[in-house]
Amino acid sequence: MGDLVSHMSIEDKIFTIRNVQVILDRDLAELYGVETKVLNQAVKRNIERLPIEFRFQLSEIEKYELVTNCDRLQLLKHSSSLPFVFTEQRVSMLSAVLKSETAIKTSIHIINSFVKMRKISFTKCRHL
Repeated sequence: MGDLVSHMSIEDKIFTIRNVQVILDRDLAELYGVETKVLNQAVKRNIERLPIEFRFQLSEIEKYELVTNCDRLQLLKHSSSLPFVFTEQRVSMLSAVLKSETAIKTSIHIINSFVKMRKISFTKCRHL
């Protein structure tokens, strides 16, 4: 996962919603190699380690905007449930909940991608 393609694919999964950089639960589950349902269940079982303010559920409007603007999310269009999104802070705690070497390495790569995206965004804002 250390190559450029992997970092780029993670960065493609980071969105800004409600003025916060987030990643969808389904994308996190894919990166960690677990089902979305399993990821969300692990979070619910360990809520004391994962403060609720770092995860929120999308509204119908937010879901619609994502599906409209991102072709790879077309399957969400027909989903009856609204996805959860995770902030960088929540991702940093997931490796403790998922308890695997893969989860630790994956969390590091995802957090590095959040940091890179934040730096790019900050640089663009400064040059406007």
